[in-house]
Amino acid sequence: MSAPSNRDPRLDQAAASDASLLASHEKLLGKQPDEKAHYSLMPLALLFAFSGLIFWAGTYLNRYSGQFDAKIFDENAHPRVGGDEVIKMDPVLLGKKQYASICITCHQPTGVGVPGQFPPLAGSEWVSGSEERLIRILLRGLKGHITVMGKDYSAAVMPAFGQVAGSQFNWSDEKVAAVLTYIRQEWGNKSGPIATEKVAEIRGKESAMKETTEEELLKLP
Repeated sequence: MSAPSNRDPRLDQAAASDASLLASHEKLLGKQPDEKAHYSLMPLALLFAFSGLIFWAGTYLNRYSGQFDAKIFDENAHPRVGGDEVIKMDPVLLGKKQYASICITCHQPTGVGVPGQFPPLAGSEWVSGSEERLIRILLRGLKGHITVMGKDYSAAVMPAFGQVAGSQFNWSDEKVAAVLTYIRQEWGNKSGPIATEKVAEIRGKESAMKETTEEELLKLP
């Protein structure tokens, strides 16, 4: 039978090294030391996911927030009754567009025309004069000579724009009124606008939309 040991375990613990103490603690806690420096990708994946979500949300708000205008998002606004309001284009802008599409070829960007061939619109007494004469010229076209500011022009024929059979320029009353309004207020011209209703009235008077002449136009008021 062996004799009892007189060693005090507290003295053995006091003599233990730091490394042995850490090892024993880790063993007790069930945690192994991270000797290979392993990293988890989950936190990085979540970071990128949330960053993408925040970026998308900011882009969405910037595009569809309506500048956070209270008038756009008004929960107290009453619903409108009736059809949608038709917004009409400025007749001068529409006329300028129509002029640039066709008329500019003969009458030039400056409205001075071509000497001996295409009469000028800038300063023309026909442009600033009788509305009915001017409307008929565009609706029916013009053949033969015409005198503008004391000079004769007879080399070219003015085509009809008034929905004449066989015409390639079938403009509506609105377009006719717009381009005439434009030329009456451009290049120093200072005449009043031509109303769409006036064009419709003149068009309704025409029994036969054939080309007109200077002689016929001069008979009109």
